[in-house]
Amino acid sequence: MNKTTPQFDFEEALEALKAGRDLNGKDGILTPLIKQLTEAALAAELEQHIKSGDEQNRKNGTTPKTVKSASGNFQLETPRDRNGTFEPQLVKKHQTHLTDEIERKILSLFALGSSYQDISGHIAELYGIDVSTATISAVTDKLVPELREWQQRPLDSHYPFVWLDAIHHKVKDDGRYASKAVYTVLGLNIEGKKEVLGLYVSESEGARFWLSVLTDLNNRGVQDILIAAVDGLTGFPEAINSIFPETEVQLCIIHQIRNSMRYVASKNQKAFMADLKPVYKASAIDAAEDALDALEAKWGKRGCSKFCVSLQIT
Repeated sequence: MNKTTPQFDFEEALEALKAGRDLNGKDGILTPLIKQLTEAALAAELEQHIKSGDEQNRKNGTTPKTVKSASGNFQLETPRDRNGTFEPQLVKKHQTHLTDEIERKILSLFALGSSYQDISGHIAELYGIDVSTATISAVTDKLVPELREWQQRPLDSHYPFVWLDAIHHKVKDDGRYASKAVYTVLGLNIEGKKEVLGLYVSESEGARFWLSVLTDLNNRGVQDILIAAVDGLTGFPEAINSIFPETEVQLCIIHQIRNSMRYVASKNQKAFMADLKPVYKASAIDAAEDALDALEAKWGKRGCSKFCVSLQIT
């Protein structure tokens, strides 16, 4: 008798992520998702095999085996056919290690909005594995409802702190590699826990698209943000204040440090960064100001005073 494969619980995974559990490795958050994706792909492969072969052939249960992957080890239920002619391609009969490159590509390409055909062609081109459109469709169709529900879920009305940034990825689009911007919104809620509020994909980063992202957050229930941390993108603060007029916009400390390090000679940057850490790691404003004064006293004469000025605490 076949065992029912438990479905990946996105809410449980989100709570685990908030609690600090790793995405990958032993007991990784993504391990159940990789198991579900892989078993769905194998099931779709078997269905295609049966449809294109002997009409008398049928499914014949599963065979368990332990598979190692970048996201952790799991027990894979490999489907069988009655005739014994089924040869899975994604995870072959004696294969016990799931190629981490394939694992990442299936997840990342779908997450970035690639079509089933693009994903199938990309994997075949890079790794020589024939993953049919029907296979990819079978995998993703099981996840689309959960993903859509997560993307459209209601949000809290108020967030004390929100980080907004775009991460750029190279993906294949119409046979060519193109850069895509993944707009990431990370919020700190009233309980002091971080949560991903949304992920959005566009051709490039721009204040106009950020405006649509902020509008979506507002439509999903966000009424106010106390502080928004952003990079130095032109027009970004104006876009934020057009939707959340009371929000204080700050330059993200990472971007602030990167932009300001040009005032420090390259040979001194490592030592300077070590002395700078007590400033932005301070637990209170008084401690931060004392650390900044110490930084100025030590490095000001070496031509770093402009940097210290750029980090003045308000």
